[in-house]
Amino acid sequence: MQKMPKWADVALIPLINILIAFTLSGLIIWAIGGDPFRALKTMVTGSFGSTNGWGYTLYYTTNFIFTGLAVATAYQARLFNIGGEGQAMLGGLGVALVALSIDWPHWAIALPAAAIGGAAFGAFWAVIPAYLQAKRGSHIVITTIMFNFIASALVGYLLLNFLKVPGNMSTESAGFPAGTNLPTFSDMLAPFGITFAKNAPANISFLVALACAFGYWLLIWHTKLGYQIRAFGQSETGAIYAGINPVRIVVITMVISGALAGMMALNNVMGEAERLIDNAVEGAGFIGIAVALMGRNHPVGIVLAALLFGFLFQGGSELSLWEGIPRELVVVIQGLVILLTGALDNMVRGPVERLFLMLHKGEA
Repeated sequence: MQKMPKWADVALIPLINILIAFTLSGLIIWAIGGDPFRALKTMVTGSFGSTNGWGYTLYYTTNFIFTGLAVATAYQARLFNIGGEGQAMLGGLGVALVALSIDWPHWAIALPAAAIGGAAFGAFWAVIPAYLQAKRGSHIVITTIMFNFIASALVGYLLLNFLKVPGNMSTESAGFPAGTNLPTFSDMLAPFGITFAKNAPANISFLVALACAFGYWLLIWHTKLGYQIRAFGQSETGAIYAGINPVRIVVITMVISGALAGMMALNNVMGEAERLIDNAVEGAGFIGIAVALMGRNHPVGIVLAALLFGFLFQGGSELSLWEGIPRELVVVIQGLVILLTGALDNMVRGPVERLFLMLHKGEA
């Protein structure tokens, strides 16, 4: 018998976790002398109260959709990909090399090419740990973590010695050609007579992220490969007995996962910075883990969880700017959300399950 309805698992438990996290965060703000209700109002207003706020919130959301989908794809095969950070870094390198390769005539041509470049480099950085796990037994968690540091050093080295403009003090590549500049929300909405903040970084890669979420849904639940990935994740022994090649599933799943992480560079490298900058990922690969956990590895849940963390990032910046609350406190709030949705998920799940069991017995 099912312990509780699907909607409770997908929506109610994450909502309770979020409320507990925000309550604890409010108590911390109150303890340091702040007004938690005013802080919440500042966060909401700064994130959703203007088109500029929406632009930054959706910019962060786009990053987290890509990395959340990357983690969720791997987890369907019970592979815990901790390497989204490094895969996104290599994806940025791939996007930069494509963007700088020629003088692109139009973004509509450059975007698909850059997407392939970012996906290919991200997939390459994921396939090595996948092969080591499938053929050598090296644990995917350890290898992907190690590859994050290797990616950071490699991208920094290439930027400093090959891609940096001579005489420039900043560790960054040359600016991309004008033909690679992606349309922002301001550009996309202007033909419809809708005014949007021109300096807001949200761009067309948000729509690419949503398309990837839809593609993830089709792949996992409506294709033979997706069925094999889920079957392998549920029971490796049963999958092998059914004729599913474990090496093939591990490698293909991690290739798709790394490609999704690498495509994040369309947003932060090609869309926002319009050049490759050292450490441009800024932790989005690790936030993707929390996004996938909170979204229950479902595309709708991942998009909503990514929006929540986009709100936390943008709202946290507003708190630091207008309320004088340390930026580190926002990291505490994010940590509480991650803690409650991940490690302490059963703290909420257990009582909710018992409540639904009691209600079911009462009806019977």
